Amino acid sequence: MDIPYTSKPRPDTGLYNAKVGIWLFLASEVMLFGALFSSYILLRVGALEENWPHGLLNIPIGTFNTAVLIISSVTVVMAWASLKMKQFGRFKIFQAITVLCALAFLGIKSFEYKDKFTHYEVWKTDGTRMTGHIEGNPMFLTKAKLVAAGKDKIEFLADPHHYSEGKLKIGAQSGEHKHVEIAIGDIKRLSAFVPAHSTYFAIYFTLTALHALHVLGGAIVIGFLFGPGSKMWHTDPDRFTNRVEVAGLFWHFVDLVWIFLFPVLYLL
Repeated sequence: MDIPYTSKPRPDTGLYNAKVGIWLFLASEVMLFGALFSSYILLRVGALEENWPHGLLNIPIGTFNTAVLIISSVTVVMAWASLKMKQFGRFKIFQAITVLCALAFLGIKSFEYKDKFTHYEVWKTDGTRMTGHIEGNPMFLTKAKLVAAGKDKIEFLADPHHYSEGKLKIGAQSGEHKHVEIAIGDIKRLSAFVPAHSTYFAIYFTLTALHALHVLGGAIVIGFLFGPGSKMWHTDPDRFTNRVEVAGLFWHFVDLVWIFLFPVLYLL
């Protein structure tokens, strides 16, 4: 039995079935991310200024990742346009670039995550707060783990722009990291930049991890159409072209979400 309207448009919507389906799916995705963005805005507006972290994300890396996704949006359109012009070889080239861009984005994001897991903020009992790295770059370290390990101090490399003592910014002018030894007894709280660190990082990891899952899912679909799925081009080229277009619509949505995520999380 043949499935109707896989290549030709439906008379009631003017669209083929897959395109109707992807638009309905993307509508649900808009509601999902819309709810999360709304939650972020409400949490941000309701937070005290001194309790909301600033400048703790790597803006150059985020900017580069934005450029990677924008390039992938162009190549996914070029892949579809190549099929419309019956240029299957060019389709394969542009589709491969799209997959490589997706993998590059995920690789850069994983590097960024690892840096957050080894980057710490220390709250001292005297009110001092500083950010930086602990010697050896351990991940997910807490004060309780230090006490259990019998440690009496930590070697801390404090960031120059986020090292504070009272109201002073130490090292901010020199731009050099400051090496300090901190006694365990002087630590009130120790946390890496993980979801438990603050409301900001909780929503940061929720939004970016969910987006990264969408990037991975989109890359798998696009990779399938590049590989074994491309056999359909030789038997039903119109239907295959439609599949590539539907995958491209999802990919554009994923890119658009990041266009909103980048300024909201990194710049504001």
